[in-house]
Amino acid sequence: MGCFCCFDWSSKEEHSVPPESHQRNSCQISSGAEKLRSRSNGGSRREVAPSNPNHGSAVQIAAQTFTFRELAAATKNFRADSFVGEGGFGRVYKGRLETTSQIVAVKQLDKNGLQGNREFLVEVLMLSLLHHPNLVNLIGYCADGDQRLLVYEYMAMGSLEDHLHDLPPDKEPLDWNTRMKIAVGAAKGLEYLHDKANPPVIYRDFKSSNILLDEGFNPKLSDFGLAKLGPVGDKSHVSTRVMGTYGYCAPEYAMTGQLTVKSDVYSFGVVFLELITGRKAIDSSQPQGEQNLVTWARPLFNDRRKFSKLADPRLQGQFPMRGLYQALAVASMCIQESAATRPLIGDVVTALSYLANQAYDPNNAGHGYRGSGDDKRNRDDKGGRILKNDEAGGSGRRWDLEGSEKDDSPRESARMLNRDLDRERAVAEAKMWGENLRQQRKQRVQQQGSFDGSNA
Repeated sequence: MGCFCCFDWSSKEEHSVPPESHQRNSCQISSGAEKLRSRSNGGSRREVAPSNPNHGSAVQIAAQTFTFRELAAATKNFRADSFVGEGGFGRVYKGRLETTSQIVAVKQLDKNGLQGNREFLVEVLMLSLLHHPNLVNLIGYCADGDQRLLVYEYMAMGSLEDHLHDLPPDKEPLDWNTRMKIAVGAAKGLEYLHDKANPPVIYRDFKSSNILLDEGFNPKLSDFGLAKLGPVGDKSHVSTRVMGTYGYCAPEYAMTGQLTVKSDVYSFGVVFLELITGRKAIDSSQPQGEQNLVTWARPLFNDRRKFSKLADPRLQGQFPMRGLYQALAVASMCIQESAATRPLIGDVVTALSYLANQAYDPNNAGHGYRGSGDDKRNRDDKGGRILKNDEAGGSGRRWDLEGSEKDDSPRESARMLNRDLDRERAVAEAKMWGENLRQQRKQRVQQQGSFDGSNA
């Protein structure tokens, strides 16, 4: 069996797997895990790797190891009827572990493929140390001889790409509510990597084929071979060779190799556009000028008469127009050319959580949203919600399809979303300040009362 020792995350060279070891059910990692260890104060809520802060000893990480023979038996010797897909890492097979009868997905590294030992090691490290409902669960690995295999939980519905592109005639397209559910779940996975891991983890290969779906269409990010530890301290970025997938890479990363969490936000915006439009990030079958999804969509953002062209035709109009506007606003914010103007993924999660909670009901004539009677009275007949001045913070904004282009544009929607997010933060801070003030006053009164009593 292979164990992983002294793997240096900062190295840019390929690393080979050390000689065989007799240890099972654990892998030892020194410097790699040490860099994932907490570097923050005790009040941090970031997820960190278990480590002894007093010395640089190796960290024991529970990741089950398998022999090649065990995984060959699980996949019926990698038979064709067990094959479920193929990616940059290699082929993926469905299998059943003989010891536990658990259904698993087994990825076998293609020795002539795009990824190698380093990506294999990174994936084992990342998924052994980081755990979240929207990250795929790594069960174990095989480093038997020259074989490199990864064993995951089996995701019954395949990838998001399988449900968006090149659908067979008998396959139902994803409905609007499911698309929003997938979007917010995938965003939460990125939020965990960016905001909870310390140092932050930059995914670097966010795309529809790397988002796997379980039977309830809950999304989980997979394929962490290209993931990179993000900048720490006063550093604004990490410099690295450009890796990823054409059509999803942020422009500043593709041009300079400077990687930030905002690079992932751009990639998320591309995938979100795929969810909204049903189009591929790069599609050579489209007419010239429409093959790149972002290039095609950007001019349409500023013309309200063309918003409907951005909706996936396979939805057949079964989507809320107001929800479409807001979704386009989020997408347009994420794919800004300048990384500085893109939102943080936490703000994206906040906006998409609101969208996902506004369940669309195609049988509810008028606006298509399920809501209270008061909510219905405050919507117009085209699905827009009429906000009173006190509701909209004095703006009197109205989601009206017949309104001005400025009011209906995703750019204006983005401004409104940013303002709402700022307002939510301000309200929360005001509540906290008020509560602290009340506590201080209460303590002063109690202290004053005690003083008066002692001098009576």
